[in-house]
Amino acid sequence: MSDGAAAAPAERTLPARGSKGTVVVTTVASDSHTWNLVYLQLLIEELGYRVINLGPCVPDDLLVRECLETAPDLLVVSSVNGHGHQEGMRMIRRLREQPELAATPAVIGGKLGITDQADTLSEQLAEAGFDAVFPDDADPVIAFRSFVDVLESSARTAGSRALPEPRITA
Repeated sequence: MSDGAAAAPAERTLPARGSKGTVVVTTVASDSHTWNLVYLQLLIEELGYRVINLGPCVPDDLLVRECLETAPDLLVVSSVNGHGHQEGMRMIRRLREQPELAATPAVIGGKLGITDQADTLSEQLAEAGFDAVFPDDADPVIAFRSFVDVLESSARTAGSRALPEPRITA
């Protein structure tokens, strides 16, 4: 657009009939990797959810705005570049500052840092507000599926978005 006009936002749709809900998938702002997002989208769609894939290098403001507009049932953040901890801490604070997003389930996984301190980084991310952390030194797919199963069971039992206790999977 050469006239400087902003593009109209994409029209939002309701979850597909039979969908379990909506999941937003993203990276941290500095992460340009996309293969992980495509993989996660396919995995989450296989689990029965509608996925909004925000793509790579998503600024915090855009993520917050998208989550406010869509009210996702789950936010999934993936990091491949090693900045997951640093940027995830800032991101989750920004999300939790919004009353409408304070109880939205949010998980982060992948390469969280560039040191061998996955346990410490994971604990800090959970304390900051992530409901589960999936570092790259474990089998994150099995752990993620287990988290989604617990989340679904908790929601069915409570009749709402009841969350399991925050946990770290390592």
